[in-house]
Amino acid sequence: MPLPGSSHDPLRVAVIGSGPAGFYTAEQLFKKAHRPIEIDMFERLPTPFGLVRFGVAPDHEKIKNVTKAFEKIAQREGFRFFGNVDVGTEITLADLETHYHQICYATGAQTDRRMGIPGEDLVRSHPATEFVAWYNGHPDYTNREFDLSVEQVAVVGVGNVAVDVARILCRTPDELRKTDIADYALEQLAESRVREVYMLGRRGPAQAAFSNPEVRELGEMEGSDITVLPGELELDDLSRKYLADNPDRTVEKKLEILREFAARTRTGKPRNLTIRFLVSPVELTDRGDGSVGGMRLVRNELYKEKGRLRPRATGEYEELPVELVFRSVGYHGIPIPGLPFNEAWGVVPNEAGRVVGTDSRPLTGVYVSGWIKRGPSGVIGTNKPDAAETVDRMLEDMESGALLEPSAPDRVAVLECIQARQPGLITWEDWKKLDEIERERGRETGRPRIKFTSVAEMLAALGK
Repeated sequence: MPLPGSSHDPLRVAVIGSGPAGFYTAEQLFKKAHRPIEIDMFERLPTPFGLVRFGVAPDHEKIKNVTKAFEKIAQREGFRFFGNVDVGTEITLADLETHYHQICYATGAQTDRRMGIPGEDLVRSHPATEFVAWYNGHPDYTNREFDLSVEQVAVVGVGNVAVDVARILCRTPDELRKTDIADYALEQLAESRVREVYMLGRRGPAQAAFSNPEVRELGEMEGSDITVLPGELELDDLSRKYLADNPDRTVEKKLEILREFAARTRTGKPRNLTIRFLVSPVELTDRGDGSVGGMRLVRNELYKEKGRLRPRATGEYEELPVELVFRSVGYHGIPIPGLPFNEAWGVVPNEAGRVVGTDSRPLTGVYVSGWIKRGPSGVIGTNKPDAAETVDRMLEDMESGALLEPSAPDRVAVLECIQARQPGLITWEDWKKLDEIERERGRETGRPRIKFTSVAEMLAALGK
């Protein structure tokens, strides 16, 4: 059987997911294939860009400029976008195998890890990502409710998502009005009674996962002071030795920033953010009505295990009088219909991007890229080399002939299949119309855009 790759028989690839991992995979395929190729990108939502649209904080507009590079990829000949199409229900893996030589899943890690403590499911205890999706206008989360009438909030975690949540809670309404935050979230945050926000890290300051630009920004907010306890910045012997043996200018700079925060005194701003280290929640206590009334913390110490510094509880406890909790302790992937899944790791088992079955043998023509491949680590740019690795395996398999053998490898056939299953299909041209409407609505109010926040609203704007 001749290999696909002629103008009459191009290599046809389906990419599932339109976040950074999906677009970088498409980019690498166009760059490296060196033969005619057609890429169809599938997205469950009507809008592209995944976490760039729904995960990046609204007050970080510059980070969202990465979408300009993705737009150039979408303009390449041979690229199509199929939005508002749910792969797994409306289109199955078997359908994809009927129309494509290769399939790459770039679906991310879509759920939060749990803390696993008593009281975690009390009212006003939430995954941080639900709050992030809510204020970013994700259609699945517009009806979520967050009680901002309380005064004290805990954000469990010290990664960049935790920093985003804490910062949005501490921003003034005027600061938020300059962003593309969802209108309903802007209204509720403007009425927020939150006064004290605590960020809680289970390890020490040297191990904090937030980036230096992110943490520095916490000290520059118009309406919030910042507090760091000097005693919690004192490095333990293991951390000092680790840094002495492994000098790291980034970590040293992080510690400098935190020490500067610790030297500050409160200036009377309406809110205060306190960053804590070496503490872990062990229980959320019930106020008596099924809602969070407080948090019990345990003091941690570090110990060394397999070359890493890990926290363990001491016998020292304290009570934190918070009534709203957001957990940001990591993400977890969800199973993909038809593919193997490692529940413990939250990823699809793979070897450098090739999906492997229970017998550890690669599945022909099926690949993964991004967080569903490697787990929730890195920043947006980390997905680029990750995608390159997967694409290298895809092209090796193409050259060796290890491809799916679709019975209908035809652009028209797959389009007809999708339209029959999902009349509300959103094309790239449709998205560009939505994008311009959002931007125009924003221009009228001096904002980057005013987002559509429901699928029905988007379809109505397009007359579908």
